[in-house]
Amino acid sequence: MDPGGRVLIRRWPDTADQRRLLAEPRDDLLLESPSSEHADPADADFQRTFEQEEGPFTHYSRRVFAADGALVETTHYRVTIPWFRWLFAWPVRRVIARRGSSNSWWAPPDRLDPTQLLVLGLLAAASMSAAFVNTLFTQTVNFAADDFGAGDTAIGIAGATVRAGIIIAIPAAVLADRLGRRRVIVAVAWLGPLLSVLGALAPNFVVLVATQTIARPMGIALAFLVGVVASEEMSRNSRTYAISILAMAAGLGAGIAVMALSLADLGPNGWRWIYVLAAVWCIVALDLSRRLPETRRFSAAHTVADARAPRMNRRRLLLLSAVAFAGNVFVAPASLFQNNYLSDIRGFSGGMIAIFSIAVGTPAGIGLIIGGRIADTRGRRRLIAVTVPLGTAAIVGAFTFGGVPLWVLSLVGGILLSAAYPALAVYRTELFPTGNRGRATGLVTATALIGGIFGLVGMGALLDADWSYSQVLSTLAIGQLIVTVLVVMAYPETAHQELEALNPEDAPIDLHHTVADFPHGIPEDLTDP
Repeated sequence: MDPGGRVLIRRWPDTADQRRLLAEPRDDLLLESPSSEHADPADADFQRTFEQEEGPFTHYSRRVFAADGALVETTHYRVTIPWFRWLFAWPVRRVIARRGSSNSWWAPPDRLDPTQLLVLGLLAAASMSAAFVNTLFTQTVNFAADDFGAGDTAIGIAGATVRAGIIIAIPAAVLADRLGRRRVIVAVAWLGPLLSVLGALAPNFVVLVATQTIARPMGIALAFLVGVVASEEMSRNSRTYAISILAMAAGLGAGIAVMALSLADLGPNGWRWIYVLAAVWCIVALDLSRRLPETRRFSAAHTVADARAPRMNRRRLLLLSAVAFAGNVFVAPASLFQNNYLSDIRGFSGGMIAIFSIAVGTPAGIGLIIGGRIADTRGRRRLIAVTVPLGTAAIVGAFTFGGVPLWVLSLVGGILLSAAYPALAVYRTELFPTGNRGRATGLVTATALIGGIFGLVGMGALLDADWSYSQVLSTLAIGQLIVTVLVVMAYPETAHQELEALNPEDAPIDLHHTVADFPHGIPEDLTDP
């Protein structure tokens, strides 16, 4: 047994029913197959051994035998989930100990294989890095603007300018379709944090904006390419589950940026230390360089030497772009101006803003989990139709009231919009073939940021014109109404369908790995170093 694995030993009453139960192969988190000759459970020297046929473990064996009037069940297992194994260690052990179901609330609807778990763990770490880089300017702009003497209009223009840097990320999307997802992801994973650090050295507001206009697109490219890889590697019933996991990881990355806001209270230049922290994410870039494999769908699509990208489905591109544009007209300013609102209107300090963001943002992970599972099992469209309008109304209310309603409405709005996020995000990768999936996702993301630019500039100008936060966001919420209508009326339902069924241009591919695919054992690059 691999020394890095786990061992679980349980003793059971030696009864006929218990013997029959333990003699049956497991079919829950994994599917077992017997590796020993069939033994009659009624035999006095009853003994059976099982190995994994399908499942997430890089090493697995289970032995059952009778001894001293009891049944002894010994399970050896090892699961590789980069960066987040500590989070799943107890749930996995509990399933093994109790013969749990693969439909546990924390588990994906499909049974994943070691490659998928490896990729999902690495992508989650990459999502943390991307979110930190993408959140950095949003969280610090108010403090930097105060330090440099910039007003609300300047903040709005700065936010729009940084978002306009998406044009720098588009080549990454094109290259990902030509050179491969892995190579481009590794490149932007290094560039994002390294370029972000330059913000700490900015002598004025203009230079700060310029550095982040270059750095943030690297984080944006990393984020949307992570989504592409997740959709290409996950099974048909687990794509939104993967997106929800990545979104939770992104929330953690953004939360680290938020928690670092307390550094802004150190003095007028305290916000600069938050930019220095960006260098930490180079550790993730190094791990991606070492362990992230190319997606199996991309590799399959490029086995032909003269492989050409299929024609872009313009109707789908326009539809998804319209939804992305309209939604971000509301979401971007609500996000960017939240700290400004809390500071200027509600009198929150940097530390209090951090507490607020963590208190109302962390529980939003509940929405991601629930939303991801509902979208995979019940469908995407109905979920979006309910959560988007209700969540938007709650956020508008949070910008209207103070005190307890501010906290409650922010919490409810965050949970509802988080529940909608996996379903909305997964559409960007599901509706395009492998040959132009990266490019299409990049273009839709760019359109979303353009919508955010309109919302940011408009909100900044209207606030300077003495509109209240509530009035501005109530007006911009029309964009979310448009999102709901377009999704319900024009989006196809993609739940339970393979990407190749949604995109007939791609040849079918079998992502299902069994133990037979690894006759010499699980490859070393699928295990922890």
